[in-house]
Amino acid sequence: MKKLILSLAAAMAIVSCSKNDDIPQENVEQQTELLTKDQINSKIQESIDTKGDFFWTDTDAHTIWSAVKHGDNMLTIGYGNSADEFQKNSSSDLIKDDIIKLVRTIENTNNSTKGKDELYVDQTLNIIDIKVDNKETIEALLKDSRVRYLEPATYKLETQDGVSKSGEGFGCGYSSRTLSSSDYRTIAPGARVPWNFDIHNIPSAWNYSTGRGITVAVIDSGLSPDQKWMNQYFNDGYSSGRTVQKYGTYVDSWWAWSNNYDGVNDKCGHGTSMASVATAPRNNDNLPVGVAYNANLVTYRAVQNVLIDDYHEKRGVAEALTAIGNRSDIKIVSMSIGSPFSSSRVADAIRYAYNRGKLIIAAGGTSTSVTNWYGVIFPANMNETVAVTGLKEGRYTRCGNCHSGSKIDFTIEMERNSGNFVPVLSYYNGASNYVGGSSVATATTAGIAALVWARNPGWSRSQVLDKMKRAGEFYPNRNSSFGYGNIDALKAVQ
Repeated sequence: MKKLILSLAAAMAIVSCSKNDDIPQENVEQQTELLTKDQINSKIQESIDTKGDFFWTDTDAHTIWSAVKHGDNMLTIGYGNSADEFQKNSSSDLIKDDIIKLVRTIENTNNSTKGKDELYVDQTLNIIDIKVDNKETIEALLKDSRVRYLEPATYKLETQDGVSKSGEGFGCGYSSRTLSSSDYRTIAPGARVPWNFDIHNIPSAWNYSTGRGITVAVIDSGLSPDQKWMNQYFNDGYSSGRTVQKYGTYVDSWWAWSNNYDGVNDKCGHGTSMASVATAPRNNDNLPVGVAYNANLVTYRAVQNVLIDDYHEKRGVAEALTAIGNRSDIKIVSMSIGSPFSSSRVADAIRYAYNRGKLIIAAGGTSTSVTNWYGVIFPANMNETVAVTGLKEGRYTRCGNCHSGSKIDFTIEMERNSGNFVPVLSYYNGASNYVGGSSVATATTAGIAALVWARNPGWSRSQVLDKMKRAGEFYPNRNSSFGYGNIDALKAVQ
């Protein structure tokens, strides 16, 4: 089943035509009529324009209630004794029970969903999803000091006519292309090295480290079973003794309360490409090699495509992050996915994994030229993540569809002056394709991090990250748009 999602370009058109929401704050709380979607979208856009992000906690009860009503009456509640208490404990369990009782009491008092309220309780984080009909419930929760945030769980932006755009254009693609001989060189035993690997001294770094013993997790659209070199041929050529594991946390369903997970297999193509960039084998079959060709790989099908805007995608990403946080073997998380504005559920999960020592590398943002108005996207804009963007060949100019800004930490050259991007394994067996944007820059950086950590297996995340920074072209300075700049992988592993 296909997910219908926002075209960001269309969203700009919506919000630019919806600046008439000038209702005074004191009157908003007294309203009984819902705000329109255009009015809600306008609030979101205004916050992004002025603050660089949007949080539902910065709005009022009426706005949240209106968005909940427009989104299947499903409310996400983050709770805890403090703003930083996002992990379950005995104390927070009591808070959870009290909040559920509060919601049910108000909802039943108003005779709206008596006996029919749905409920989802996260097993790791202090988060619940519950059905809410009444504005009074929202108002009561906002007054409760134990409520960290409220978010309309399933609210999504739509086009002006109410019809959403297909999501296949958001990073998905199943095609393959014949590679130009100028975009790679061949090394033993028969692997093709993408053109940008030499710019970042990755082949030279292989004399010191190939990623052996390090596990990289890729949270994306999954891994295609039709690409044997990322499955049964994962140990091929000079790649040996490593493992690949596949998990699925994404539910593909129109029904928000469904728990019918969609499996582990990539149905988009993006996740397969990103896993390939980071870890594809140094094969003997004339196919592109990955950066850390001896690293272990764990993939999560947590999203349908690169835009995290669906409820099941937010939950899928959060579940993947908490599962990774609970594994001691996974050191690095690669997330070539994101959202124009924050999701508190995903932010909680990011912090959970971060607190367990994971190095989380996230895409700074890739879009069309029409939407390059937006800066670094979520979750790359979080302090707990390492933000990466892509550059054009030989110059500090962001790629045609890449984002930049003060939150960027590193850059990777991935767009040729001829227009070609980086050659990688495609969705299909024995086939290659070109992939670009901050997505491939992120996966490349994750691979470099694996080289550094494999070279220094006893190091902490901070030590690995510091070595990567020192290998940046601008170090010890930091560029306002491109962070520490291009990483020299050889310098990072020496």
